Amino acid sequence: MSLSSSDTGYLRIAAVAPFTGLRRFPEGRHFKQWTGNDLKALMKVYLPAIEGHVPVEIVRTFRALLEFTYLVRRNVITEETLVTIEDVINCFHKHREIFRESGTVQTFSLPRQHAMKHYPDLICLFGAPNGLCTSITESKHIDAVKDPYRRTNRNKPLGQMLIINQRLDKLAASRRDFSRRGMLEGSCLTATMQLFSTRGLNRCNEDTDEAVDCPTSIEAHVELARTPQTKRARTMTELAAELNLQHLPTILEEFLLQQLDAYDNCDSDLPEWPTYGNKITVVNAAAALFYAPSDISGIGGMRREYIRSCHSWQNGAPRYDCAFVNTDSGLKGMYGLDIVRILAFFSFVSQSKRYPCAVVRWFDRVGDKPDTDTGMWIVRPAFTAQRRPSIGIIHVDTLYRAAHLIPLYATRPVSRNLKPHHSYDSFTAFYINKFIDHHAFSLLSDSY
Repeated sequence: MSLSSSDTGYLRIAAVAPFTGLRRFPEGRHFKQWTGNDLKALMKVYLPAIEGHVPVEIVRTFRALLEFTYLVRRNVITEETLVTIEDVINCFHKHREIFRESGTVQTFSLPRQHAMKHYPDLICLFGAPNGLCTSITESKHIDAVKDPYRRTNRNKPLGQMLIINQRLDKLAASRRDFSRRGMLEGSCLTATMQLFSTRGLNRCNEDTDEAVDCPTSIEAHVELARTPQTKRARTMTELAAELNLQHLPTILEEFLLQQLDAYDNCDSDLPEWPTYGNKITVVNAAAALFYAPSDISGIGGMRREYIRSCHSWQNGAPRYDCAFVNTDSGLKGMYGLDIVRILAFFSFVSQSKRYPCAVVRWFDRVGDKPDTDTGMWIVRPAFTAQRRPSIGIIHVDTLYRAAHLIPLYATRPVSRNLKPHHSYDSFTAFYINKFIDHHAFSLLSDSY
Protein backbone atom coordinates (compact mmCIF):
# COMPACT_ATOMS: atom_id res chain seq x y z
CA MET A 1 0.00 0.00 0.00
CA SER A 2 1.30 3.44 -0.86
CA LEU A 3 0.18 6.84 0.25
CA SER A 4 -0.86 7.62 -3.30
CA SER A 5 -3.25 4.68 -3.51
CA SER A 6 -4.99 4.77 -0.16
CA ASP A 7 -6.84 7.73 1.31
CA THR A 8 -7.15 5.85 4.60
CA GLY A 9 -3.40 5.25 4.71
CA TYR A 10 -2.37 8.86 4.46
CA LEU A 11 -5.19 10.00 6.77
CA ARG A 12 -3.87 7.62 9.41
CA ILE A 13 -0.35 8.97 9.04
CA ALA A 14 -1.50 12.59 9.04
CA ALA A 15 -3.42 12.00 12.30
CA VAL A 16 -0.43 10.68 14.28
CA ALA A 17 0.20 12.66 17.48
CA PRO A 18 3.19 15.05 17.47
CA PHE A 19 6.53 14.07 18.96
CA THR A 20 9.82 15.88 19.33
CA GLY A 21 11.75 15.62 16.06
CA LEU A 22 9.02 13.65 14.26
CA ARG A 23 8.48 14.63 10.64
CA ARG A 24 4.90 15.66 9.96
CA PHE A 25 2.92 14.57 6.88
CA PRO A 26 -0.11 16.87 6.95
CA GLU A 27 -0.53 16.83 3.17
CA GLY A 28 -0.59 13.05 2.97
CA ARG A 29 -0.24 11.90 -0.62
CA HIS A 30 0.25 15.36 -2.15
CA PHE A 31 4.05 15.12 -2.24
CA LYS A 32 5.74 15.92 -5.54
CA GLN A 33 8.93 14.15 -4.56
CA TRP A 34 9.98 11.91 -1.67
CA THR A 35 13.49 12.38 -0.31
CA GLY A 36 15.50 9.88 1.69
CA ASN A 37 14.81 11.80 4.90
CA ASP A 38 11.08 11.77 4.14
CA LEU A 39 11.11 8.00 3.72
CA LYS A 40 13.08 7.44 6.96
CA ALA A 41 10.62 9.63 8.83
CA LEU A 42 7.67 7.84 7.23
CA MET A 43 8.94 4.44 8.38
CA LYS A 44 8.61 5.56 12.01
CA VAL A 45 4.82 5.68 11.71
CA TYR A 46 4.12 3.46 8.68
CA LEU A 47 3.56 0.07 10.31
CA PRO A 48 0.37 0.92 12.29
CA ALA A 49 -0.97 2.76 9.22
CA ILE A 50 -0.98 -0.35 7.02
CA GLU A 51 -2.04 -2.78 9.75
CA GLY A 52 -5.56 -3.99 9.02
CA HIS A 53 -5.42 -2.97 5.35
CA VAL A 54 -2.91 -5.46 3.99
CA PRO A 55 -2.26 -9.18 4.63
CA VAL A 56 -0.55 -10.02 7.92
CA GLU A 57 2.50 -11.34 6.06
CA ILE A 58 3.14 -7.87 4.60
CA VAL A 59 2.94 -6.27 8.04
CA ARG A 60 5.41 -8.83 9.37
CA THR A 61 7.70 -8.24 6.40
CA PHE A 62 7.86 -4.52 7.11
CA ARG A 63 8.33 -5.19 10.81
CA ALA A 64 11.28 -7.51 10.15
CA LEU A 65 12.88 -4.98 7.80
CA LEU A 66 12.50 -2.16 10.33
CA GLU A 67 13.83 -4.29 13.20
CA PHE A 68 16.85 -5.27 11.11
CA THR A 69 17.55 -1.60 10.35
CA TYR A 70 17.39 -0.61 14.02
CA LEU A 71 19.42 -3.59 15.24
CA VAL A 72 22.38 -3.02 12.92
CA ARG A 73 22.31 0.70 13.82
CA ARG A 74 23.22 0.00 17.46
CA ASN A 75 26.54 1.38 18.62
CA VAL A 76 27.39 -1.91 20.38
CA ILE A 77 26.45 -5.28 18.89
CA THR A 78 26.84 -8.36 21.08
CA GLU A 79 26.67 -12.04 20.19
CA GLU A 80 23.07 -12.05 21.40
CA THR A 81 22.29 -9.14 19.07
CA LEU A 82 23.86 -11.04 16.15
CA VAL A 83 21.58 -14.01 16.83
CA THR A 84 18.59 -11.65 16.87
CA ILE A 85 19.73 -10.07 13.58
CA GLU A 86 19.92 -13.49 11.92
CA ASP A 87 16.45 -14.39 13.21
CA VAL A 88 15.04 -11.13 11.86
CA ILE A 89 16.65 -11.73 8.45
CA ASN A 90 15.12 -15.22 8.31
CA CYS A 91 11.70 -13.79 9.19
CA PHE A 92 12.06 -11.15 6.49
CA HIS A 93 12.91 -13.73 3.81
CA LYS A 94 10.06 -15.95 4.97
CA HIS A 95 7.30 -13.34 5.02
CA ARG A 96 8.33 -11.43 1.89
CA GLU A 97 7.24 -14.42 -0.20
CA ILE A 98 3.75 -12.94 -0.02
CA PHE A 99 4.83 -10.46 -2.69
CA ARG A 100 5.84 -13.29 -5.04
CA GLU A 101 2.76 -15.38 -4.28
CA SER A 102 0.44 -12.44 -4.94
CA GLY A 103 2.12 -11.74 -8.28
CA THR A 104 3.48 -8.33 -7.21
CA VAL A 105 7.02 -9.36 -8.18
CA GLN A 106 8.44 -12.29 -10.11
CA THR A 107 11.81 -12.31 -8.38
CA PHE A 108 13.69 -10.46 -5.65
CA SER A 109 16.69 -8.77 -7.24
CA LEU A 110 17.24 -5.75 -5.00
CA PRO A 111 20.93 -5.44 -4.03
CA ARG A 112 20.28 -3.92 -0.61
CA GLN A 113 17.88 -6.71 0.36
CA HIS A 114 20.47 -9.23 -0.78
CA ALA A 115 23.14 -7.46 1.28
CA MET A 116 21.15 -8.02 4.48
CA LYS A 117 22.25 -11.65 4.82
CA HIS A 118 25.92 -10.60 4.73
CA TYR A 119 25.63 -8.18 7.66
CA PRO A 120 26.26 -10.70 10.50
CA ASP A 121 29.53 -11.93 8.94
CA LEU A 122 30.68 -8.42 8.05
CA ILE A 123 29.91 -7.17 11.56
CA CYS A 124 32.07 -9.96 12.98
CA LEU A 125 34.89 -8.93 10.63
CA PHE A 126 34.71 -5.15 10.82
CA GLY A 127 32.59 -4.25 13.86
CA ALA A 128 29.30 -2.40 14.30
CA PRO A 129 28.28 -0.20 11.32
CA ASN A 130 26.81 2.32 13.81
CA GLY A 131 25.05 4.47 11.24
CA LEU A 132 27.33 3.84 8.25
CA CYS A 133 25.48 5.08 5.19
CA THR A 134 25.12 2.44 2.47
CA SER A 135 24.28 5.24 0.02
CA ILE A 136 27.73 6.83 0.26
CA THR A 137 28.32 6.36 -3.47
CA GLU A 138 25.06 8.15 -4.20
CA SER A 139 26.04 11.11 -2.01
CA LYS A 140 29.40 11.32 -3.79
CA HIS A 141 27.54 11.33 -7.09
CA ILE A 142 25.67 14.44 -5.89
CA ASP A 143 28.91 16.27 -5.09
CA ALA A 144 30.76 15.18 -8.23
CA VAL A 145 27.99 15.27 -10.84
CA LYS A 146 24.67 16.82 -9.82
CA ASP A 147 25.91 19.97 -8.09
CA PRO A 148 28.55 20.79 -10.75
CA TYR A 149 25.94 20.26 -13.48
CA ARG A 150 23.61 22.78 -11.84
CA ARG A 151 26.40 25.38 -12.04
CA THR A 152 26.86 24.99 -15.78
CA ASN A 153 24.94 26.74 -18.55
CA ARG A 154 23.64 23.31 -19.73
CA ASN A 155 25.40 23.70 -23.11
CA LYS A 156 28.04 20.97 -23.49
CA PRO A 157 28.29 20.71 -19.70
CA LEU A 158 30.95 17.97 -19.39
CA GLY A 159 33.95 20.26 -19.85
CA GLN A 160 32.46 22.85 -17.52
CA MET A 161 31.82 20.19 -14.87
CA LEU A 162 35.43 18.98 -15.03
CA ILE A 163 36.74 22.53 -14.55
CA ILE A 164 34.33 23.08 -11.64
CA ASN A 165 35.50 19.87 -9.94
CA GLN A 166 39.16 20.86 -10.44
CA ARG A 167 38.55 24.22 -8.81
CA LEU A 168 36.63 22.65 -5.93
CA ASP A 169 39.51 20.21 -5.34
CA LYS A 170 42.00 23.09 -5.28
CA LEU A 171 39.85 25.04 -2.83
CA ALA A 172 39.59 21.97 -0.58
CA ALA A 173 43.37 21.50 -0.71
CA SER A 174 43.89 25.17 0.16
CA ARG A 175 41.54 24.87 3.10
CA ARG A 176 43.44 21.87 4.44
CA ASP A 177 46.70 23.78 4.11
CA PHE A 178 45.27 26.85 5.86
CA SER A 179 43.91 24.66 8.67
CA ARG A 180 47.30 23.01 9.13
CA ARG A 181 48.90 26.45 9.43
CA GLY A 182 46.32 27.52 12.01
CA MET A 183 44.94 30.27 9.79
CA LEU A 184 41.30 29.25 10.23
CA GLU A 185 41.13 29.04 14.02
CA GLY A 186 38.23 31.11 15.36
CA SER A 187 35.98 33.51 13.51
CA CYS A 188 33.51 36.29 14.08
CA LEU A 189 30.92 33.59 14.82
CA THR A 190 32.90 31.94 17.63
CA ALA A 191 31.22 33.87 20.42
CA THR A 192 27.78 33.22 18.94
CA MET A 193 28.43 29.50 18.63
CA GLN A 194 29.62 29.34 22.24
CA LEU A 195 26.44 31.09 23.29
CA PHE A 196 24.31 28.54 21.45
CA SER A 197 26.26 25.66 22.97
CA THR A 198 25.41 26.84 26.48
CA ARG A 199 21.66 26.97 25.94
CA GLY A 200 19.86 24.68 28.35
CA LEU A 201 16.34 24.27 29.56
CA ASN A 202 15.31 27.66 28.21
CA ARG A 203 15.14 26.05 24.74
CA CYS A 204 11.86 24.36 25.62
CA ASN A 205 9.99 26.40 22.97
CA GLU A 206 11.80 24.49 20.20
CA ASP A 207 10.48 21.16 18.93
CA THR A 208 13.87 19.49 18.64
CA ASP A 209 15.98 17.21 20.75
CA GLU A 210 19.72 17.64 21.07
CA ALA A 211 23.03 15.95 21.80
CA VAL A 212 24.51 16.84 25.18
CA ASP A 213 28.25 16.79 25.84
CA CYS A 214 28.41 15.67 29.45
CA PRO A 215 29.76 12.63 31.33
CA THR A 216 27.68 9.45 31.38
CA SER A 217 26.98 9.66 35.10
CA ILE A 218 23.26 8.86 35.03
CA GLU A 219 20.92 6.64 33.03
CA ALA A 220 18.12 9.22 32.90
CA HIS A 221 17.04 12.41 34.65
CA VAL A 222 14.04 14.72 34.20
CA GLU A 223 13.93 18.36 35.26
CA LEU A 224 11.14 20.91 34.98
CA ALA A 225 11.55 23.94 32.73
CA ARG A 226 12.73 27.09 34.48
CA THR A 227 10.17 29.51 33.08
CA PRO A 228 6.94 29.67 35.10
CA GLN A 229 3.69 30.22 33.22
CA THR A 230 2.13 33.34 34.73
CA LYS A 231 -1.05 32.99 32.67
CA ARG A 232 -1.84 29.54 34.03
CA ALA A 233 -3.07 28.35 37.41
CA ARG A 234 -1.23 29.60 40.51
CA THR A 235 -3.03 27.50 43.10
CA MET A 236 -4.04 23.86 43.25
CA THR A 237 -7.69 24.91 43.27
CA GLU A 238 -7.21 26.85 40.03
CA LEU A 239 -5.32 23.94 38.44
CA ALA A 240 -8.14 21.56 39.39
CA ALA A 241 -10.60 23.87 37.65
CA GLU A 242 -8.30 24.29 34.64
CA LEU A 243 -8.04 20.51 34.17
CA ASN A 244 -11.65 19.88 35.21
CA LEU A 245 -10.45 17.56 37.98
CA GLN A 246 -12.23 18.60 41.15
CA HIS A 247 -10.63 15.84 43.25
CA LEU A 248 -7.09 16.93 42.34
CA PRO A 249 -6.32 18.53 45.76
CA THR A 250 -7.11 15.21 47.44
CA ILE A 251 -4.80 13.37 45.02
CA LEU A 252 -2.04 15.86 45.85
CA GLU A 253 -2.46 15.26 49.59
CA GLU A 254 -2.16 11.50 49.02
CA PHE A 255 0.93 12.07 46.91
CA LEU A 256 2.49 14.20 49.64
CA LEU A 257 1.85 11.52 52.24
CA GLN A 258 3.58 8.97 50.04
CA GLN A 259 6.56 11.29 49.60
CA LEU A 260 6.80 11.72 53.37
CA ASP A 261 6.66 7.95 53.94
CA ALA A 262 3.70 8.47 56.22
CA TYR A 263 0.89 7.00 54.16
CA ASP A 264 0.87 3.51 55.64
CA ASN A 265 1.08 4.66 59.25
CA CYS A 266 -1.26 7.64 59.05
CA ASP A 267 -4.70 7.27 60.57
CA SER A 268 -5.28 10.99 60.97
CA ASP A 269 -8.20 12.90 59.57
CA LEU A 270 -7.74 14.87 56.38
CA PRO A 271 -7.23 18.31 58.03
CA GLU A 272 -4.20 16.95 59.95
CA TRP A 273 -2.43 15.74 56.82
CA PRO A 274 0.71 17.57 55.63
CA THR A 275 -0.13 20.90 54.04
CA TYR A 276 1.28 22.65 51.00
CA GLY A 277 -0.27 26.10 51.20
CA ASN A 278 -2.25 25.67 47.94
CA LYS A 279 0.28 27.76 46.00
CA ILE A 280 1.89 26.12 42.96
CA THR A 281 4.07 27.02 39.97
CA VAL A 282 3.02 25.62 36.58
CA VAL A 283 5.42 25.12 33.65
CA ASN A 284 4.80 23.93 30.11
CA ALA A 285 7.62 21.43 29.68
CA ALA A 286 10.24 19.25 31.27
CA ALA A 287 13.65 18.22 29.93
CA ALA A 288 14.59 14.54 29.93
CA LEU A 289 18.31 13.74 29.85
CA PHE A 290 19.08 10.09 29.13
CA TYR A 291 21.76 7.76 27.78
CA ALA A 292 21.13 7.10 24.07
CA PRO A 293 24.44 6.35 22.30
CA SER A 294 22.80 4.87 19.18
CA ASP A 295 20.97 8.14 18.47
CA ILE A 296 22.57 11.53 17.82
CA SER A 297 24.13 12.22 21.20
CA GLY A 298 27.00 13.95 22.92
CA ILE A 299 30.48 12.61 23.62
CA GLY A 300 29.22 10.70 26.66
CA GLY A 301 26.23 9.30 24.79
CA MET A 302 23.76 11.63 26.53
CA ARG A 303 20.73 13.09 24.78
CA ARG A 304 18.13 15.67 25.83
CA GLU A 305 14.50 15.83 24.73
CA TYR A 306 11.57 17.90 25.90
CA ILE A 307 8.23 16.62 27.19
CA ARG A 308 5.42 19.12 26.56
CA SER A 309 2.21 19.79 28.43
CA CYS A 310 0.55 23.05 27.40
CA HIS A 311 -2.75 24.50 26.20
CA SER A 312 -1.19 26.02 23.09
CA TRP A 313 2.01 24.80 21.47
CA GLN A 314 3.70 27.49 19.33
CA ASN A 315 0.50 29.55 19.31
CA GLY A 316 -1.43 26.63 17.89
CA ALA A 317 -3.17 23.52 19.13
CA PRO A 318 -2.74 22.08 22.64
CA ARG A 319 -0.10 19.46 23.25
CA TYR A 320 0.00 16.90 26.04
CA ASP A 321 2.80 14.39 25.51
CA CYS A 322 3.05 10.87 26.87
CA ALA A 323 5.98 9.52 28.86
CA PHE A 324 7.50 6.37 30.34
CA VAL A 325 7.33 6.04 34.14
CA ASN A 326 9.65 3.84 36.16
CA THR A 327 7.49 1.55 38.28
CA ASP A 328 9.92 -1.33 38.94
CA SER A 329 13.62 -0.75 38.27
CA GLY A 330 14.34 -4.43 38.80
CA LEU A 331 12.52 -5.47 35.60
CA LYS A 332 13.62 -4.94 32.02
CA GLY A 333 11.84 -2.96 29.35
CA MET A 334 8.09 -2.48 29.54
CA TYR A 335 7.80 -4.93 32.43
CA GLY A 336 9.29 -2.24 34.66
CA LEU A 337 7.67 0.74 32.95
CA ASP A 338 4.22 2.24 32.57
CA ILE A 339 2.80 4.84 30.20
CA VAL A 340 1.22 8.11 31.31
CA ARG A 341 -0.07 11.20 29.56
CA ILE A 342 1.16 14.45 31.08
CA LEU A 343 -1.75 16.78 31.84
CA ALA A 344 0.33 19.42 33.68
CA PHE A 345 3.78 20.05 35.11
CA PHE A 346 3.93 21.97 38.37
CA SER A 347 5.89 22.34 41.59
CA PHE A 348 4.95 23.28 45.15
CA VAL A 349 6.60 23.77 48.52
CA SER A 350 5.77 21.77 51.63
CA GLN A 351 7.70 22.07 54.89
CA SER A 352 10.44 24.11 53.14
CA LYS A 353 10.97 21.45 50.46
CA ARG A 354 10.07 21.89 46.79
CA TYR A 355 8.39 19.01 44.98
CA PRO A 356 8.48 18.97 41.13
CA CYS A 357 5.44 17.00 39.99
CA ALA A 358 3.24 16.05 37.08
CA VAL A 359 -0.49 15.45 36.84
CA VAL A 360 -0.86 12.34 34.72
CA ARG A 361 -3.44 10.04 33.24
CA TRP A 362 -2.44 6.39 33.49
CA PHE A 363 -2.51 3.78 30.73
CA ASP A 364 -2.83 0.01 31.16
CA ARG A 365 -0.89 -2.55 29.16
CA VAL A 366 -2.93 -4.92 27.01
CA GLY A 367 -1.45 -8.39 27.46
CA ASP A 368 1.91 -9.40 28.88
CA LYS A 369 3.86 -9.27 25.62
CA PRO A 370 4.00 -7.17 22.43
CA ASP A 371 1.60 -7.60 19.54
CA THR A 372 2.52 -10.62 17.42
CA ASP A 373 2.30 -8.86 14.05
CA THR A 374 3.76 -5.41 14.71
CA GLY A 375 6.07 -6.28 17.62
CA MET A 376 4.79 -3.23 19.55
CA TRP A 377 3.20 -3.10 22.97
CA ILE A 378 -0.46 -2.09 23.15
CA VAL A 379 -1.85 0.17 25.88
CA ARG A 380 -5.23 1.71 26.61
CA PRO A 381 -6.38 4.50 28.95
CA ALA A 382 -6.90 3.24 32.50
CA PHE A 383 -10.12 3.73 34.45
CA THR A 384 -11.07 3.45 38.10
CA ALA A 385 -13.73 1.13 39.49
CA GLN A 386 -16.19 3.99 39.05
CA ARG A 387 -15.30 4.18 35.32
CA ARG A 388 -13.50 7.48 35.75
CA PRO A 389 -10.14 8.20 34.09
CA SER A 390 -7.30 7.07 36.34
CA ILE A 391 -5.57 10.31 37.35
CA GLY A 392 -2.51 10.62 39.54
CA ILE A 393 0.27 12.94 40.63
CA ILE A 394 3.84 11.67 40.38
CA HIS A 395 7.27 13.06 41.13
CA VAL A 396 9.21 13.96 37.98
CA ASP A 397 12.09 11.77 39.18
CA THR A 398 9.94 8.74 38.29
CA LEU A 399 9.69 9.88 34.65
CA TYR A 400 12.15 8.27 32.26
CA ARG A 401 11.64 9.93 28.88
CA ALA A 402 8.91 10.85 26.39
CA ALA A 403 6.84 8.11 24.76
CA HIS A 404 5.04 8.17 21.42
CA LEU A 405 1.72 6.40 20.95
CA ILE A 406 0.04 5.60 17.64
CA PRO A 407 -3.65 4.66 17.56
CA LEU A 408 -4.61 1.07 16.94
CA TYR A 409 -6.75 1.85 13.90
CA ALA A 410 -7.73 -1.74 12.99
CA THR A 411 -10.45 -1.32 10.34
CA ARG A 412 -11.83 1.90 11.80
CA PRO A 413 -12.11 4.74 9.25
CA VAL A 414 -10.28 7.97 10.01
CA SER A 415 -12.08 11.27 9.58
CA ARG A 416 -10.46 13.96 7.46
CA ASN A 417 -11.27 16.39 10.27
CA LEU A 418 -9.20 14.47 12.83
CA LYS A 419 -6.23 16.59 13.89
CA PRO A 420 -2.98 15.25 15.39
CA HIS A 421 -3.66 16.86 18.78
CA HIS A 422 -6.96 14.95 18.96
CA SER A 423 -5.31 11.59 18.40
CA TYR A 424 -4.88 10.61 22.07
CA ASP A 425 -8.49 11.56 22.86
CA SER A 426 -10.18 9.87 19.89
CA PHE A 427 -9.07 6.24 20.20
CA THR A 428 -9.31 3.58 22.87
CA ALA A 429 -6.11 1.61 22.23
CA PHE A 430 -2.62 2.57 21.13
CA TYR A 431 0.67 1.07 20.02
CA ILE A 432 3.78 2.22 21.89
CA ASN A 433 5.91 3.32 18.96
CA LYS A 434 9.27 1.61 19.40
CA PHE A 435 10.44 2.88 16.01
CA ILE A 436 10.31 6.57 17.01
CA ASP A 437 14.08 6.46 17.67
CA HIS A 438 16.84 3.97 18.39
CA HIS A 439 16.73 4.42 22.16
CA ALA A 440 13.00 3.61 22.26
CA PHE A 441 13.61 0.55 20.10
CA SER A 442 16.33 -0.72 22.42
CA LEU A 443 14.26 0.05 25.52
CA LEU A 444 11.16 -1.77 24.30
CA SER A 445 13.01 -4.63 22.65
CA ASP A 446 14.53 -5.60 26.00
CA SER A 447 11.08 -6.73 27.09
CA TYR A 448 11.16 -9.98 25.11
